[in-house]
Amino acid sequence: MSEGFHPAPNPSVAQAQAAPVPDRAHVLVIGNEKGGSGKSTTALHIAVTLLNQGLKVATLDLDARQGTLGRYVENRAAYAKRKGVELPMPVHAAVPLSTLSDRNEAQADERTRLEAALEQVIDNVDFVVIDTPGSDTYLSRLAHTWADTLLTPLNDSFIDLDLLARIDPDTLKIVRPSIYAEAVWKQRQLRAVQGGRPVDWVVMRNRLSSLAARNKRDMSTVIEALAKRIGFRVAAGLSERVIYKELFLNGLTLLDLKRGGAKGGSGGPSLTLSHVAARQEVRDLVSALNLPRRDADAPSAEPATEAATPDPQAAG
Repeated sequence: MSEGFHPAPNPSVAQAQAAPVPDRAHVLVIGNEKGGSGKSTTALHIAVTLLNQGLKVATLDLDARQGTLGRYVENRAAYAKRKGVELPMPVHAAVPLSTLSDRNEAQADERTRLEAALEQVIDNVDFVVIDTPGSDTYLSRLAHTWADTLLTPLNDSFIDLDLLARIDPDTLKIVRPSIYAEAVWKQRQLRAVQGGRPVDWVVMRNRLSSLAARNKRDMSTVIEALAKRIGFRVAAGLSERVIYKELFLNGLTLLDLKRGGAKGGSGGPSLTLSHVAARQEVRDLVSALNLPRRDADAPSAEPATEAATPDPQAAG
């Protein structure tokens, strides 16, 4: 964790961030500090799922340099225009890193940029989905303090699990939580001090093998133990499928394949049984997030209890 991380939002944004403010958007941050975990793909699929439910969604791309989510949204708009079809679109914005050389000034600049982007949408949509970079940045850490729900995609391997904890190779016991888990804990504590809503942290296991391999069983054992120790829920994520790479160029998601304008005859991929199964994975993931609904008739979602947030340094 970098020193000097003490964000001080301006009064209007601080008021929106503090609890309870029932009319503001629910903020879903998709984050970890490792690239290639499927954050941008997950972000747009969740956003489109919510849009298909008639909800208003904004997306923010904090990895403006790489801009994968922004490109995904641009490709989507271009496809809809090219094919003459209507696709549900999120309100999208990119929040670039500061170019100022002074560290304190750069952090203040990034804080202002993020707050400005949030102020544009937080009272006008139901959900804000924030895609963060696969690295440790001040902007990413600041976004984590806004998370009502934090979703961490994790490829199902001990290489990726190292992001969350150091594991003894002989006993598979947790030696200690890793830097990202400690950073999340600090950000959750900071949010609590500021009076923010409790954070529901969900770790999704991506690219699960269909085989009952030893690695898969060992991963399950370690993740379940780690979840109890540092306080997150576990959800099944998305399988490894070529279709996700194919969909990116047209800005499509699996949820769009049911639409006539996005089927094979209009230039998009055809809907197969494999795609139906993959689409159900997306729906199951969104259901597992247990996201709240702002309309009065919808059931409310209860976030994970955080009255006593587990300390990652505690013995376990």
